[in-house]
Amino acid sequence: MQQAALVVGAVLLVGVLGFIPGITTNYDTMEFAAHHSEAQLLGIFQVSVLHNLVHLAFGVAGLALARTAAPARLYLLAGGAIYLLLRLYGLIIDHDSAANFVPVNTADNWLHLVLGLGMIALGALLTRKPTRTRTVG
Repeated sequence: MQQAALVVGAVLLVGVLGFIPGITTNYDTMEFAAHHSEAQLLGIFQVSVLHNLVHLAFGVAGLALARTAAPARLYLLAGGAIYLLLRLYGLIIDHDSAANFVPVNTADNWLHLVLGLGMIALGALLTRKPTRTRTVG
């Protein structure tokens, strides 16, 4: 559980890459929070300063909560649920409207779905069930 949270947290530190010109295309168009941002991480995922900060916050949280099993599990389950909500948000809003302040595009929607389902699956599947010891008596 803890290793899974640590790995997911490290992966989500990818938010740092969103601040690096070249890795992020159209870097000069990046805005703090608006759908007008044409900056794209790896030329695929629409990003803004806010979007990058969200991924960084998730990464830092994962690294911090990976120290013990219960918080690691909470991180995976709650974080996965938040990513699924971001997926829903991305499906509901008009990508060209002011409501797309994060911003997200179709690639982000798919990434949020995979992250959400993956985190929840890890949190659920890696949960250890207590083993019962049989006493002979």
